[in-house]
Amino acid sequence: MPVILFAVAFGISSVGPGAILAVAVTAPLAMAIGARAGVAPFVIALVVANGANAGNLSPVSAVGVIANSKMAEAGLPGHEGKVFLAGALSHLLVTALALAVLRWRGGAFRAAAPGDQAAVADAPEVGRRDAITMAVIALWIVGVVWFRLHLGLSAFAAAALLLLSRQVEERAAFRTVPIGIIVMVTGMSTLVALLETTGGMEVFSGLLARLASAATVNGVMGFVTGLISTYSSTSAVVLPAFLPTAPGVAAQVGGDPVAVSLSITVGSALVDVSPLSTLGALCVAAVADPEQSTRLFRQLLVWGLTMVVVGALVVQLFAGLLAGL
Repeated sequence: MPVILFAVAFGISSVGPGAILAVAVTAPLAMAIGARAGVAPFVIALVVANGANAGNLSPVSAVGVIANSKMAEAGLPGHEGKVFLAGALSHLLVTALALAVLRWRGGAFRAAAPGDQAAVADAPEVGRRDAITMAVIALWIVGVVWFRLHLGLSAFAAAALLLLSRQVEERAAFRTVPIGIIVMVTGMSTLVALLETTGGMEVFSGLLARLASAATVNGVMGFVTGLISTYSSTSAVVLPAFLPTAPGVAAQVGGDPVAVSLSITVGSALVDVSPLSTLGALCVAAVADPEQSTRLFRQLLVWGLTMVVVGALVVQLFAGLLAGL
């Protein structure tokens, strides 16, 4: 079951919605299924959130678009596959290790209380509107991936087609648009552009370069970005602020700028299962029992803080290898 839930969350996230929506859709049902099967909420939260995050750097995912566009602006275009692969493999690795340890411990894998035998609500039937919407989304993905259509313009065209054909309620759709996140991302991009114009990015790159050497730059960047990402937004703050510094830091210490960029994306993403982030908070909110919810909060908090160090070790060991593919 954990393998299936990881795959489902990964699949939903990677086709475009991203990790937050994938967890919001998957976590409530997964927690209910886990309760009936007697699997600990911590295990369910790990596989769902890490699965969603594994697909979050897909070339057609919102966060993947941010990462790849910032790398392109920094002079590192054409590495979409490496970014996606780095995110997917790193989350798969830490999840597999965590499941192996929890299995070995035995009790940590099972729920503390007997499984809840309450019936899980049947999934609604797929109607005509749902089928047409999924078909349009599939065609959009094919157009972006295989025919190199412009990501934003083709998305607008697909959305306009659905609205004009009355396959979706526009008022309900517009209410789900995360305006706050969009404003935060654009505001951060404006700030980074201002820093680049005034020479601030060179100063920032120099400060980061003093913390590392050619041998340790990947691990240091993974640690710094992971630490900052525990209390800030990965997509809106960490990636826009740090990815433009990758070429400068690599040039000053003698590292590989692509490996440094992968270290930033992976290091900042692995900590996102913390309950201080949206993904972890959604998993905690999906647990009905207050006692188990509190316990899950503590477990995910420890996990998120641990991933700061684990993420640094992972990118130190593997970022250079992936960059060389």
